Amino acid sequence: MGTVRVGVAVCDADGILPTPLKTLARDPKRNSDIKVLVREVLERGAVEVYVGLPRTLAGGETASAALARGVAELLADRLADAGAGCEVRLVDERFSTVEAHRTLHAAGLDSREHRRVVDQVAAVGILQHALDLLRGRGEAGTAVMARSPRNGEIRGDDSDMRG
Repeated sequence: MGTVRVGVAVCDADGILPTPLKTLARDPKRNSDIKVLVREVLERGAVEVYVGLPRTLAGGETASAALARGVAELLADRLADAGAGCEVRLVDERFSTVEAHRTLHAAGLDSREHRRVVDQVAAVGILQHALDLLRGRGEAGTAVMARSPRNGEIRGDDSDMRG
């Protein structure tokens, strides 16, 4: 989740091959990007959504991480409201954009052309990292609990959030 754009990637049902899907304009006023993400989750029957959590090299968090956490919480709320039964998880995304630029450069894409696809490539990298963690550890990232927008109550626990 960037302040300007949101890269979206998906993978097959077996969790093997992540592929880029689209880049959305971040819309903090109307949250139209969140609405598109909820629709994609519902249409695809997704069971987990991974949101990149930008950390510093030392593992700390900055304003960008706070933004990612806030958007992940909003997404979890909207998914719960839609009855998606889909868990939202935050996963470390250090170097995802740097690696995306390297990949695009290695593919021969002019750096001026990176902007339109770099977020999708970064999203693929984040999803690949999450899938690798799943295979190695059995889970990836940290779960984001859906809360009621009105009173802050938690809507469910880990056992009923998985689809």
